[in-house]
Formats: sequence, C-alpha cells, structure tokens
Amino acid sequence: MLLKTRQPMPISCLLLLVFLMMVIPGHAQVKQVEELRYPPLPDLVIPEPERVVLDNGMVVLMMEDHELPLVSLSAFIRTGARLEPMDKIGIASLTGTLLRTGGTTKKTGDELDEFLEGKAAMIETGIGGTAGKASMSCLTEDFPAVLEVFGDVLRTPAFASEKLKIAKNRMMASIARQNDDPGDIVSREFKKLVYGKGSPYTWVPTYATIMGITQKDLAQWHETYVHPNRIILGLVGDFQKDQALALLNKVFGDWAKGPEVKDAEAFIQEQTLAGVFYVEKNDMTQAKIAMGYQGIRRDHPDYYSLVIVNQILSGSFGARLFSNIRSKQGLAYDVHGGVGLQWDHPGMALLSMSTKTQTTGKGIDALIAESRKMVSNPPTEDEVENAKASILNSFVFSVDSPSKVLSKYLTYEYYGYPSTWLKTFRRGIEQVTLAQVREAAARHLRPQDFAILVVGPREGTKPALTRYKDIQELDIRIPDPPKGA
Repeated sequence: MLLKTRQPMPISCLLLLVFLMMVIPGHAQVKQVEELRYPPLPDLVIPEPERVVLDNGMVVLMMEDHELPLVSLSAFIRTGARLEPMDKIGIASLTGTLLRTGGTTKKTGDELDEFLEGKAAMIETGIGGTAGKASMSCLTEDFPAVLEVFGDVLRTPAFASEKLKIAKNRMMASIARQNDDPGDIVSREFKKLVYGKGSPYTWVPTYATIMGITQKDLAQWHETYVHPNRIILGLVGDFQKDQALALLNKVFGDWAKGPEVKDAEAFIQEQTLAGVFYVEKNDMTQAKIAMGYQGIRRDHPDYYSLVIVNQILSGSFGARLFSNIRSKQGLAYDVHGGVGLQWDHPGMALLSMSTKTQTTGKGIDALIAESRKMVSNPPTEDEVENAKASILNSFVFSVDSPSKVLSKYLTYEYYGYPSTWLKTFRRGIEQVTLAQVREAAARHLRPQDFAILVVGPREGTKPALTRYKDIQELDIRIPDPPKGA
C-alpha cells in the first residue's frame, strides 16, 4: 500500500502568507482594499562596484558575483551618432556594426563567429545616438581567451569591405521601408519638431549619405573616437579582482592614451514651435497623434517630482491617461504620456495615442484636456502617495542583481553623474511633497505651447483638421539615390 505524502507548500503561497501577516497586523480583517496598511520599506543595501583607472585612462568598474561560472564585460565608448557630419549620416551605426562583423586584423568576421560559437560566448558592438557600446560574456574558464579577442575587436578592427557592403545594403533596405510603420514616422518627425531639423538628434541616413561612406571613413571614425581614455569598462561575474585586473592590463595596458578632446555640443533649437502638423499616410485605418515639446535632463531640480507626475499620468492601467481616455471614453487602446528625462540633453515631453480616424478630433481634445487637468484638477495626496509606492516598490527589481546595479553605475560614470545617484533615488522620491508635484506639473505640462502632430489618411482625418487655420504638412518623401549609383 502506497502512503500519500504531504507536499510542501509552494513558495508563492508562503510569500502570500508572509505578506498578509505584514499588512494585517494581529490578523485583523479589513473590508476594503483601501484599509490595508503597509509597513515601511526596509533599508535596501545596494552594493557598489570598485572603480579602478588604468594608466592609459581607461576606467574599470568591477563587481564580483560568484553565483554562476560566468563573466560579463560591457564597454561604454565616448562617441555617438550626434557627432556625425551631415554628409556622412549613418557612419556611426555602420562603424558600430562593423567593429564586430567586419573582423579584426587577426580574425575575419566569420572566424570570430566560429570562435565564439565554439565557446558558447558572445561579443556584440553598436553605436547609438549618444554612446558606443560593446559587450562580451563567456564561461569563467574562457575569460582570458575571449577577453583577448574582445580587445582585438576594440583595438584593431579590420572593417572588411565585403562586410561593409552587406551592412550598407541592409541600411539602404531600411531606408526604403522607413515610411512603412506609422509609429516610426511619428517618432522621426516629432523629434524634428522638438529639437529642430538642424539637430543631429533628428538626422536619419539617406541613400546618398550611406553610399558615400567608405572603409577609410570607418577607420577614421574609429581612430578619432575609440581610445582607452574614452572607454569605461564594467566587469561583473565570477572572477577574482587581482587576476581580472592583470588580464585587463595585459589586453589593454599597452594601448596608448588618445588626445584629450572635448566633443562638439550637438545643436538643439531653443524652443519647440507650437502649431499643428500633418503627415498624409493613406494606407492607415487609424490616426496617430503626438503632442508636446522639449522635456528636461535628469539633473533638473524637478526630476523627482516629474518621475511622480509621469507615474500619475501614464505609469499604470489606473493612471489618468489610461483611465480617462482608454477606459472611460474608449478612444484608444494605447495611450501614453509624460515628460521625457534624458541624461545629457533634454528629453521630450510627449503625449501620444492611436485612435480611429473618425475620433481624431476627440483624441486631440482628450490629450489636451488631460494635460490641462494636471493643473486645474491637480494630483491628489492619494495619487501622489500611490505613485510613490509604485515607484519605490518596483525600484528594488531594478537593482536585484549585480549586473543591473553595474549597468546603472556605468551610465552614471559615462554621463558624469555622481556615483551616489542610485542610492539617493529612493530618498529623493520619498521627500517629494504634494506641492512640489503640482508645481512641476504646472511648469512642464503647458498645452498652449504644444506642437501637435497627426499622421493618418487624409479622408478620415480631414474633419478633425479643418478646424485649424494653419496646418503645416510635412514632406516625408524619401530622396532618390544619386544618379548613376
């Protein structure tokens, strides 16, 4: 006869019991969810990486984590597409791609693939708008060998011509499709309204700029921007500090320091021009709407207040935009909004939605109304406290592993923020007052200054747009390739 054994209680049930014991002291019963009382959050201990600077100026942040026999290395490179000349738009992206796919002076791109596949390792590179990034991961036992190859990728890329041709063809195929997705159109054209057409934050590659980029151009870009004193390395995983530093010095120590050069500031227009703008796209069944202007940097005094404002506006399904526009009015499935917070340049204050063409006018009015209500019907004490709780309760999940913590410290180091930024975030949110939230909402949500962009079919959106006297139509036609190309 088989005896039935009692199964252990699932961990989820145990956690639920602990939670209930915490929020309902003495097993007291509550009738409404609003009656639940939560204990103060316990102190959160966040580890700090160790910071070391090599003789050639390369900064290294290190965090040991021996849970798994893995090592990961990330590099932030002081470069970015915002440094591109107008006649070479796309060179940063191509350089970032070819650093990896174009091989090195020791291994071709295909040989790199084979080497990494044999060790179940990874090396990736790329250059975005404000930074270049490279990363690697491997088993602890393979760290010396993979690190050596990673060093070659950064130091001696070959930019193989056949791989450059492939990458350029892919970019030109992307250019041909750049008007297919309405969301891409909104993102691209709204940036131009916010930052100005002369800002590199708004530039996109064309056939002409891509076709004009050569192997020599990539090598020159690398020579200009990729130096050890322009690189911040982040090492996390199963390593011993002294051994890891010895390996890093072996791979990078003899790399000569580059010239100390201050990069040019990227142009941004002083003020977003208010008005109504339209892009005709007749293969749509909905209208895309975006409105706003320039936001702020994260070092602005209103930063913490605006984190809370954004949570109240659009941070959850119970937030104002979702509750009022999606749930109550049924005008949109996706609706979002908030004041953008970038690290070293202003973000975008942006409210956006998709709606049926016949409700385009109602959608515009609803977004404007919600931004006005943040002043006329300002955030309540309950809204602020709930927003704070949501932000702080989710914060722990952004620092629940050494790799996540290290990623944040790399960002602070790269953009010049204090190393204490992470540890002061929680206190900064907790100390924000109701008055500060209301004042920040009034300062940074000004619908009278909005640039309003509508993308959609002319026939469907026409009734909504005829009420505006001056509508500027934007030309999104893709320039033809140069003749004879």
